[in-house]
Amino acid sequence: MIDDLTPKEFQNYLSNNDTVLVDVREKWELDLCKIEGAVHCPMSTIAESFSNLNPDDNIAVYCHHGMRSMQVANFLVSKGFQSLVNLQGGIDAWSREIDPSVDRY
Repeated sequence: MIDDLTPKEFQNYLSNNDTVLVDVREKWELDLCKIEGAVHCPMSTIAESFSNLNPDDNIAVYCHHGMRSMQVANFLVSKGFQSLVNLQGGIDAWSREIDPSVDRY
């Protein structure tokens, strides 16, 4: 099961768990803004790059608005990952509700 967390819930999850934060946006998007500490695994290459992630880790994924990251989370579940959370509303919601220093686009 994938928990679709609000930005505040996502922030709490990150601070209370040993978590790998994964940004699934494309490089040009990452160049615009990011959440510090994220590992970059673009959705376009996830079929090849998911093997760099540990299926035993707690994985928190995000994208621009939360749709691509949910698709990636579902893909990871199909590959045996069990502890996944998604940022509802993506980095756009994160910027609006948690960290306004993160640029919006």
